[in-house]
Amino acid sequence: MADHHSGIPLISIPGPNKFSLNETALERLLLRKEVKDLPVAVISVAGAFNKAVERDIWIGNDGEPLIGFPWSGGSSRSTTGILIWSKLFVCTTSKNGNVCVILIDTQGIFDGESTVQEWATVFAISTMISSVQIYNLSQNIQEDDLQHLELFIEYGRLAQSKTGRKPFQKLLFLVRDWSYPYEHGYGAIGGKELLEKRLKTKDDQHVELQNIRRNIKSCFEQIDCFLMPHPGLKVASDPMFNGSLADIDPIFRAKLKELIRLVMTPANLVVKRVHGEVVTTKDLLTYLKKYVAVFNSGKLPEPKSLFMATAEANNLSAAADALDTYNKSMSQPGVRRVYVNETKLRDLHVRSKETAMQAFIKKPKIGSPSFSEVYKQKLESDIERSYKLILATNENRNIFALLLIPAKLILLAILCNILSTVASIFGLKTFSCFSTIWTVHLMQAAGVRIFGYARCMSTTDYFHLFCIYVCVTDLQHLPTAAFGQAVALGSDPLGLEPKIQYPPPPRGSRLTKVIRALLSIAERNRVERIENKSPIDLIR
Repeated sequence: MADHHSGIPLISIPGPNKFSLNETALERLLLRKEVKDLPVAVISVAGAFNKAVERDIWIGNDGEPLIGFPWSGGSSRSTTGILIWSKLFVCTTSKNGNVCVILIDTQGIFDGESTVQEWATVFAISTMISSVQIYNLSQNIQEDDLQHLELFIEYGRLAQSKTGRKPFQKLLFLVRDWSYPYEHGYGAIGGKELLEKRLKTKDDQHVELQNIRRNIKSCFEQIDCFLMPHPGLKVASDPMFNGSLADIDPIFRAKLKELIRLVMTPANLVVKRVHGEVVTTKDLLTYLKKYVAVFNSGKLPEPKSLFMATAEANNLSAAADALDTYNKSMSQPGVRRVYVNETKLRDLHVRSKETAMQAFIKKPKIGSPSFSEVYKQKLESDIERSYKLILATNENRNIFALLLIPAKLILLAILCNILSTVASIFGLKTFSCFSTIWTVHLMQAAGVRIFGYARCMSTTDYFHLFCIYVCVTDLQHLPTAAFGQAVALGSDPLGLEPKIQYPPPPRGSRLTKVIRALLSIAERNRVERIENKSPIDLIR
């Protein structure tokens, strides 16, 4: 093989009756951009241990050893839990376009190591997430095989009574080592003949046997059978067999290719559906999370619980798709980059919300209308939350709204400056001083609104300090030399603590030293004025 791929644990069993979903690996695999929104076809293989088909599905060149899902020819199981093939295949179909094909292998059941709950859970989950479930059997379809199958699909049968639909899609009985080709030939035709015989109900059958067959038929939309020959003596008995095609019987190889064409060619692919709706790759991850959570309850869940888990995942998926519809509608080119009038934006929101809600309502969903109403209300809440974010983003693009408050502040600052000038002319020095301070405050606030705090504070603080000094010295002007002296001293030049308390600036800054110096000088001037001495002479 050119590329080496392998099985990745999808669901593991870390402890008794505990199931762990490998979410990290699954998200990395299933949420890739190129496949996450594609319809998905899930082909799963399940059956009794040491009867698995994984060593036959991967066809390479003659003599090439088999790699891929772990396998062995011995008497012990090789797969635990559920594995997913690390490569996703994208096929183009005439009906569904590009489809993502996922291959799954499951733990062998009845292996003596698993509890009833573990192998029942493994089979149930693989059947619930698959579009084609391959039930791998040895030599024939026995009555106990049908009984086990009925046990596994019992949950689906009861869920059917809630939805009115068959819960599962396609079941393929794969009978290995078929030894009676003279009765029913190898392949799909012989398999169909055998299946009709095994699932046929007769009047003389016991009622229990009739019910088993009816239940199986009622749970699957399509049931087929394929008969495979024995792969050869070396495959069955040689411990050194490595999967090389050269060691496999040619008839087996031919029928294996026929089986692969039957299951995996684009014309025969079965797309996964839930309640008649196509499931995408990302939806599959949602369903897996819900199913594993239900099965981890510590006991075999009630069928109603599985139905509710499916309904919840289905409604969540419908709500997520509807929210995507809303967001795409609100991200039109005319809305995405420029400011939009709030009325127009509101109208667009109303139309987009209505479209999204109708998309949710019209999409077929599992569950009663009252059950879906909860998710409908949550969708409305999510849409309104998204609209608030869009409104905030749009408002930030409005240059007029951004400048409205600064413009008002600047107008008030101009008014205060005019009042200061008029008050100064009429000798109202204190009023003039406070008007000047308010002018500075208002201009500073306008600058902060436009440019931010850091850009404005450094350019206005020193002027602000000067205004404080002018205020406390009753408008006696401070000479440049005195201001320089205060800055140079950086401390109380006259050894006086100011009696007037002002909000302290950041400790340790140069601004702190200037404030202390200026306020000390102002305090000294206040004292000297009382003694009728000139503060200018004192400073000199």
